[in-house]
Amino acid sequence: MAEPTPRRNEPRLRPAPLLFEPAEASADPEHFFDLESIDDPRALLDRATELTQAFRAAADRAMEFQAVAAAQLADPRRFDRLTAADIAERAEWTEDYAKKMVEFGRDLMRGGTHAD
Repeated sequence: MAEPTPRRNEPRLRPAPLLFEPAEASADPEHFFDLESIDDPRALLDRATELTQAFRAAADRAMEFQAVAAAQLADPRRFDRLTAADIAERAEWTEDYAKKMVEFGRDLMRGGTHAD
């Protein structure tokens, strides 16, 4: 599994709204946020770019929540704390990456970019 590098000082992008698709539309493998119905290449590029930025922002935000959760789970004050190996197994990471995410989460909780 690819391991993204935590980013600390990058500005947070405001994602374009991700509209939920009806079940019938999402069942069609060619259907993706109605992009296939846009005929104008300029409009298609604009909307596809908005979606790309929204997905990136969502992935970055989710990664911050992962880091905070990893830090909380590894907190030595917890009676049920998990080791880096346990966290890595649970999140499908390497143990080294889990350690980095725990540190990133601790930084976030100390006042870095907030995940809440």
